[in-house]
Amino acid sequence: MFGSKTKSTVINGDNTTLIASGTQISGQIEFSGCLEVEGIVRGNIVAEPGCEVSQVRIQNSGEVHGDVCAPVVIVNSSIEGNVYSSKRVEMAANAVVHGDVHYKIIEMVKGAQVNGGLMYSPQSAESVQSADSENDQAVDSNKVIA
Repeated sequence: MFGSKTKSTVINGDNTTLIASGTQISGQIEFSGCLEVEGIVRGNIVAEPGCEVSQVRIQNSGEVHGDVCAPVVIVNSSIEGNVYSSKRVEMAANAVVHGDVHYKIIEMVKGAQVNGGLMYSPQSAESVQSADSENDQAVDSNKVIA
């Protein structure tokens, strides 16, 4: 899974943002392309709407304290928040998610943990996010499953 270089998991290196180990960021991050988190993020991570090739990778030393919303989410560390993926979630052996995981396709390796719900969602993360912002409330799992 993590050692393979499949077309779906490789992003052009020209559009990669790295939050290095030892770095702490507070606030929402909006991005396109690939976001590599090796440091600590205290806030939500949101891919730009309509950018279906965007992906977030939470590396071994990375931590996210907030929601992650991107087409592809690859986790090998901890997330304290919900995960919203319109395409695929990959969870390595060190992955720990304290929150709900909304996915279209999920891959979990032995040892990965989800302390919350696993919710299949055929609709995209952007539609969930836009419905959420219209109501100005937390995302209701009943809206996501539809």
